[in-house]
This record gives sequence, C-alpha cells and structure tokens, in this order.
Amino acid sequence: MTAPRRAAATPPLLRDLNERTVLDAIRRRAPISRAEISRTVGISKPTVSGALQSLLEAGLVRKAEANSGGPSYGATFFEPVPDAALALGLDLGARFLRGAICDLLGRVCARQDIELAGADVRGVLELATNLRDRLIAVCGLEAEAIHGAVVGVPGVVLPDGDEVHLAENVHGLEGMPIGAELERRLGMRVTIENDVNLAAVGERWRGVARGVEDFVFLSIGTGLGAGVVLHGELHRGNHGAAGEVDYALGGGIERQSDPCAEALSAYAQELAARPGAGTTLAPPFDVRSIFAAARAGDRMARAVVEEEARRIALHIAPIAAVADVELVVVGGGIGANGDLLLAPVRALLKELLPYPPRVEVSSLGDAAVLSGALAIGREAALDGVFENRRTVEGRGSRTPANLPRRSEDKTRMSREGFAH
Repeated sequence: MTAPRRAAATPPLLRDLNERTVLDAIRRRAPISRAEISRTVGISKPTVSGALQSLLEAGLVRKAEANSGGPSYGATFFEPVPDAALALGLDLGARFLRGAICDLLGRVCARQDIELAGADVRGVLELATNLRDRLIAVCGLEAEAIHGAVVGVPGVVLPDGDEVHLAENVHGLEGMPIGAELERRLGMRVTIENDVNLAAVGERWRGVARGVEDFVFLSIGTGLGAGVVLHGELHRGNHGAAGEVDYALGGGIERQSDPCAEALSAYAQELAARPGAGTTLAPPFDVRSIFAAARAGDRMARAVVEEEARRIALHIAPIAAVADVELVVVGGGIGANGDLLLAPVRALLKELLPYPPRVEVSSLGDAAVLSGALAIGREAALDGVFENRRTVEGRGSRTPANLPRRSEDKTRMSREGFAH
C-alpha cells in the first residue's frame, strides 16, 4: 500500500523571504489585493496567501478598504500596520542631544532636541532617559512599544559595539561601556554607532545620497569625521575607525589644514591682527559670524572662507583618490554653508584630482544622524517582529506576536520579543 504523499514544507528561509517580499509590496502600494501582490512580485497566489496569513497573525498587515477609484470585484485589500513596532533614535553630540521615534514606515511620530550646557556623559545619559519618556508620552505609547534604540556618538565605536574611543567632544565618554549603561537606563536593546556613520546612512535613506552606491559623508563642525559607504554598505574598517579623516594628512591634523571651528576662528583672529585687515569682525570670531560677514561682502571674512574651502578640499582629495567615490556629502555646522563653500571646493578638487567626485551639501541638516539611527532602528524593529513571531510559532502557538499598544489599551502584553 502506498503511503499518502505529504505536501513539501516550505523551507523557513524561503518562507521568510516570501513574507518580506509581500510585506514590502504592501508597504509600497497599499491598499493592494492578493492578486495585485502576486502580479507585482511574481509570486504565485497560493504562496502570497500563505505569506499574508503569517503577516496578519504577526500583526504586520491588516485588511483595508479599497481605493475608491474603481471596482474591487470582491477582492480583499491589505495595508501595513505602521506601529507594529517602533524605533527610538538618539544623537548624542557635543552641543545637543536629539531624539526621535519612528514607525515601520519610517514616519517620525515625535522628535525633540535638548541643548547641552557642558554636561558630562552621565548627565547626558540622564537626559536621554528623560527624553525617551517625553517622546513616548507625545506618541501616546508605553515603553513596551519601542523595539530598541540606536544611538549615535562621536568617536570610534569598537567592534564589540560598546566602548567608544577618540571621543574628545563629550567629557567622560572615552572608554565608557556606554551601550550597557544605556541598556540599563532605557530598559531596551541599544545599538551604538558612530554619529557620522549614521549621518551617511541617513543621507542614503532619505537624503541627497539616495541611490548612490559609493559616497562619503564629511561632517565639519566642532570636530571632523567621515562616514564611508561602498557598494551600498557602510564601511567601518578593521577597528571601526574608517572615516577618521583628521589623521589622513599624517600624524594628526595640523593647525594650518584643520577645517574645524576652533582652527577656523584662530585663522580669522590671525588675519584680523594683520595691519590693514579692514574687517567688521571682532573677537571671539565665531564661525557663524565669519560666514555672515562673508555673505555681507567683508573682504577678510571672504578670505577666511576661501581658506576653509582649501582645507576641506585637502581632506576630500585623499578619500576620493583612494576610494574613487561618486559623491561627497558635506554636513555639520560648517559644512552647511554650501552657498559659500561648494563652488571653491569643487574648483579645487578639479585641480587636485583626475576624477573629482560630485560635492553636495547635506539635505538633512541637523537631522542626518537621527535619520540614520531611525533607518537602522526601523529595520531592526521589523526583524524583531519576525523573530518574535518565529519564537511564538516554535512554541506551538498561533496567536499574534506581542505588539505595541496605545496607552489607552488596557490589555497587558509581555515585553518578550522587543529585546533580543
């Protein structure tokens, strides 16, 4: 007697790929029907049906009303559930602490910036805890809604993702196990990343570098750093120190080639001390005043800006010569002055390089680091929902994965699945 044939099980990896493909189609084209998903992604209707059932159980998609533009012919339509999980992004800088929460569609639910008045790192961490609470309150959520946090910090993040070195801009950050400390304070999984690396990720996600495979984000302000993206992937280097361009000209940056704020102010002071300087500028020669005076036609201020353009070009040239990147995105407090800097920087690079890269100013401004943190956090949150669903299925349950809830929802839910 021949044993009954059993349907072949779908390998978990293939099933996961199908579900993510279907989810991506729903996120891009919602509301969308089962048949439309099948045609769009080239997967059979039975496979799409299986993926949809799993996504419905996970709480990642839900049934939706059809667009009113035409007949639906009885089809069922689907749309994503944006708040199936959320991500917290933090940008811990020398002058500001910025925070934001986004949903799985990348929509920012809340954002707030806090100006730092010389606080050391432990004071900043306390502020980060308070900022998290305020952002959650604005969103009308509870802490369990947040899958995890991605935090941008100045300095080299070691490969273990915890300690930070070369972190001179934030007192007390050097060598501190900041990842573990933030996890303890925030009560969630925390990923630590170099802030300029995150700015590069942010620019590729929703900034001027969208669709660019090879580019560099160069941040120039109180400090100097670069985020390097090659073949569409963030390049961290062997020690996590890729992009430390202040060492590119040999043994640490020299005053005469330093484009950062302190050195630029010192150069302005030096020019002002010369006989016949004829400038409207006065001490302390802060960067904002220098660029404002240059825009107003101040001759000495324009000379300072020309020198700044030379210094920026000197730091772009070795990166471009070695990596042959398509684009350099300039950001930071100084880099934002593209109206005065872009033309001379581009002209100098044409003189220095056979194949100069395109140079543009960041389109995200002070939101670049936060955007990168949210981009990484959003993908981690989506992965977390998938992983949590697999854990639930492995226990034999077919109930939906643990999902975030609005604060008015009285149902109690476990935090399991929102921290790996």
